[in-house]
Amino acid sequence: MEEALSTDESMLVTALRAGEPSAFERLVREHGGRLLAVAERLLANREDAREALQDALLAAFRSIKSFDGRARLTTWLHRIVINAALMKRRSKRRHPEQQIEELLPAFLADGHQAGPVSRWNDSGAELSQRNEMQQIVREKIDGLPESYRIVLMLRDIEEIDTETVAEMLELTPGAVKVRLHRARQALRTLLDPVFGKGSQ
Repeated sequence: MEEALSTDESMLVTALRAGEPSAFERLVREHGGRLLAVAERLLANREDAREALQDALLAAFRSIKSFDGRARLTTWLHRIVINAALMKRRSKRRHPEQQIEELLPAFLADGHQAGPVSRWNDSGAELSQRNEMQQIVREKIDGLPESYRIVLMLRDIEEIDTETVAEMLELTPGAVKVRLHRARQALRTLLDPVFGKGSQ
């Protein structure tokens, strides 16, 4: 269910539609940092993320008159930044992608996982180091093959539904689900040495 515009957002949208320069400055000041973080999560290169944000802000400014207010302004901007980041990603020449198979768990003929499964620590001491752990998880996500990383980011980090991700990436919903499942398995493999307590 979409959230309605707040009074403050409505005033900002009205000022943007009127072409007030101060409104655009406010938009950048209030939302630029968070939107840049979204672009950086989707693009490995900070300069690419900055360019994607600039493209997104220009696109938002040009299309503000078509903004219908059924969603929050922040939600609308978030979607525009994601689309700009995906366009930037497509425009780059991609190197041959690393295969994900080596990061997936192996299974025996009877369906059981080959080799021991590590149990992860969740002690209070480790949970208190949440920021450090988040950085480690982010680095491991960055280690995933690109086509899997982007699906994981859009579904699990940006929390976009499967159908919308499929549309954005020009994939079928089924392909998105398969890539997401494999990405999660591969991420677990990458994180095992960090969070595992060894075989139980």
